[in-house]
Amino acid sequence: MNGQNDYIRYKGRPRLKRRIKLDLQADYFKPQGVPMRFLEIIELSKEEVEALRLKNIKNLNQSACAKKMNTSQSTFQRILYSAYKKISQALVEGKGIRILKD
Repeated sequence: MNGQNDYIRYKGRPRLKRRIKLDLQADYFKPQGVPMRFLEIIELSKEEVEALRLKNIKNLNQSACAKKMNTSQSTFQRILYSAYKKISQALVEGKGIRILKD
């Protein structure tokens, strides 16, 4: 090696594998009467949808949700906040929603 680049650069610690138990019936949602080609699309990850499902449909508290997703409570909170923000933006601004298949 050349001396200056003898170290490896890391971008934080590796992401944990989160548990996601989704069986999605659809992966796109849009305002009625607006063709998809005219819509701006907001993308939700599967982990964001799973966080919404656990918190709002299963009515679990955040600790239980985080445990089920194999993540910390603070990370779960960030995932949930991101999902709420994206969905709110789509509803208020009339945008489509796409759920990523990652």
